[in-house]
Amino acid sequence: MRSSAPSRGRQGRSGNKPTGKPEPKKPIYAVRIEQVKSVLAEVQKWKYPADSVLSTWFRQNKSLGSRDRAEVAEAVFDILRNLRRYRQYAESGVGSFLQRLAILGLAATLGQDAIRDVITEEENAWLAHLQTIDLSALAPAVRGSVPDWLYEHLSKLDNAESLIAALNEKAPLDLRVNTFKTDRETVLASFKDSPAEQFEPAATPYSPWGIRLKGKPAVNRWPLFENGSLEVQDEGSQILGMLVSPRRGDMVIDFCAGAGGKTLLLGALMRSTGRLYAFDVSAARLAKAKPRIARSGLSNVTPVAIANENDVRVKRLAKKAHRVLVDAPCTGMGTLRRNPDLKWRQSPQDIQELTALQASILASASRCVAPGGRLVYSTCSVLPEENELQVQQFLQAHPDFTLLNVNQVLGDRCPDLRMDTDYLQLRPDVHGTDGFFAAVMERQKKEEPVNENKEAGQ
Repeated sequence: MRSSAPSRGRQGRSGNKPTGKPEPKKPIYAVRIEQVKSVLAEVQKWKYPADSVLSTWFRQNKSLGSRDRAEVAEAVFDILRNLRRYRQYAESGVGSFLQRLAILGLAATLGQDAIRDVITEEENAWLAHLQTIDLSALAPAVRGSVPDWLYEHLSKLDNAESLIAALNEKAPLDLRVNTFKTDRETVLASFKDSPAEQFEPAATPYSPWGIRLKGKPAVNRWPLFENGSLEVQDEGSQILGMLVSPRRGDMVIDFCAGAGGKTLLLGALMRSTGRLYAFDVSAARLAKAKPRIARSGLSNVTPVAIANENDVRVKRLAKKAHRVLVDAPCTGMGTLRRNPDLKWRQSPQDIQELTALQASILASASRCVAPGGRLVYSTCSVLPEENELQVQQFLQAHPDFTLLNVNQVLGDRCPDLRMDTDYLQLRPDVHGTDGFFAAVMERQKKEEPVNENKEAGQ
């Protein structure tokens, strides 16, 4: 074994009697293999999201440093991205299945040289053999490491192989500048000659508020994050704010607000004027939004926990809102770069259940749209069943709504982004964002008296 390899981490003792000499510590990458195996065993129960499992495991192993945590997380997520292909590779290996998966993940993220001295000759020979495999000879679903049901859906899309490959890559980290407090030029200037500079911050190509970083810095400890000047938000999600395009003084509803990322953008675009309701069925998610709202400096946001999409507080806002955003619950198949475990935790049944829920939420939210107002439907999915087919079904059932062309809605605010259809359809292989969909619909204007006295929560 490599004598110069650093040794870190607490090791367990054997059952032998004490000899008076301290037990030798395992080389760090032998330990790393065991750590990856331990996390992977929990993740593959598929009961909780992978990032939640990792967070729990890190809390249970507080002695690990930041480098240790990063190496474990990178290896685990690499395995999840490539799990089907790695499983096929592992069928020909030696030792336990988890051992082989851990070796593959660490070899991919650290390089084979890092672990060469802590694995057996047979394992090294196995790794060397894998390098000779022609990827093009593998079945497409194996090469792209997706389950058969998902490959069946994705293979119907344009340039499917390119999309699948991009969904298996690591995503950059996108930030959004809170324009209620500062601007992008000021933030980028402040990054020069600072610790942030090593992550090569650069303006995003489409969003006027976005900053893209390489690597995974702990931005939650940065002063600009702590004072509400920065938020973590994918560029595709930022573009959604342009489609909603709220005006000062509007009444706006973020119907599925979650932890409030899009709500904060809408509030900043409204310059903290008007009324902005953040609806969600999870009081816990809304609770996470409250400190973010406080940091942002916005005073026009009202979080409202609703029982379901037909809650009485939803009905009280019938035909009153100028803008309603429905960022619907979805499979998340556009976010596989960040959440690769989703493709193993979801199933065709999930699609059926989610599309039914999406239709119900969209129909209910549409009742809040005032005549002449806009309804924006979005998902972080690339599957047509959740996207354009869902919108077409809604429009057939609601003839008082008309689909608007996204290029016309964006106007000159996003000149470098042009769609070939009426919808916003973003892809990681084309736009460098998460897979994202949005449609903008407008309610026909009618001469109807509207009672402005009753509002949500009253």
